[in-house]
Order: sequence, then structure tokens, then C-alpha cells
Amino acid sequence: MEEKKRQLAEWRKAHPFRALVRIVLSWVVPVVCVILLAYGFSRFFCQTVQVQEGSMEPTLSTGDTLLVNELFPKLSSPRRFDIIAFRTRNETGASVHIKRVIALPGETVQITDGAVYINGEKLDESAYGFDAILSGGLAEEQIVLDDDEYFVLGDNRNGSGDSRYTDIGNVKRENIIGTVWFRVWPFQRIGSIR
Repeated sequence: MEEKKRQLAEWRKAHPFRALVRIVLSWVVPVVCVILLAYGFSRFFCQTVQVQEGSMEPTLSTGDTLLVNELFPKLSSPRRFDIIAFRTRNETGASVHIKRVIALPGETVQITDGAVYINGEKLDESAYGFDAILSGGLAEEQIVLDDDEYFVLGDNRNGSGDSRYTDIGNVKRENIIGTVWFRVWPFQRIGSIR
């Protein structure tokens, strides 16, 4: 052990520049790796959005700050009941909305008698405790989704502007920002979103 220390000290004296480079690299490489990992995590998993409306109550409230996983929708398709953030554009500009995916590409959706029907089958939403839907809007008639479209609803079914109405309509995959996965504010409600 002492012999190795002596040889290392001699090598450092004989090669001071190389020794300095080794020491610097032993610190720089890990720091750069940590910075790159932090950037990647924040870029793909920590995009923040703030809830601007009460259409997702009681799950989400106005003012909640949420983290959006932007990577998941690029690797996989949103699933039924996922909460997504997406953009819409109109004459006043772009808006970000947060809603729950109800129907998937290629499916037929209809709202009748206060319930959602997918491909003619009543959708089981009992785990969520949603109110009966008073207005089916556009979905009072069957809507057939294209291969890149999703039908979304707010959890506050009778106080939500969503796919039932022309200002939102069916959500195209290209307009999906990502899947909402975590609430960071308010502090007393911090945690994962289902």
C-alpha cells in the first residue's frame, strides 16, 4: 500500500500536467453527467402546468401546479382514464387544458342517459364517482374517433368544457403535451395523480 502511494506521488511529480488533468476530469465528468441527467429529467418529466379552471374538480382544483410527463406520450399512447395536458388553438391564441381521456383512437363514443358508452358498451366509471352527465353535447350522437384522436372529459362532468363542445372537440395526438403525473402545489395536496 505504501509502495503504491510512493509510486503515485513520483508519477505526479514526473507528470504534473497529466495529474492535474486526471484530478479535474475526476470531478468534471460526474458533475457534467449529473447536470445532463437533471436536464433530461426536468425536460421530459417536470414540465409544469397550472390548473386554470374548475373542470377537473374534485380531482384537481384551480391553482394546482402539476408535473407533466412529456416523454410517455412520445413512447406510448395515452390510456383510458389518464389525465392529459393538451393545447388548443383559436382566434385568441393557444390554450392549455387538462382533462381525462375517455375514448381512444378508432373508438365510437356516445353520451346518453347520463352515461358514457364506448363502442356501444357502458363505460364503468364507478371507481371515480362521477356525477351523471346532464348534457352530452356533440356526443349525444355517436362520434367515431379518427386514428389520431382522443375524446376527453373533465371530472366535473357538468361544469367542464371538453370534447363534447366544438371549442375543444376531439383531441389530436399531436396536440397532447403529456400525461399529468404529480401535483407539486398546494403543499398540503402534494402527491401523485390518478
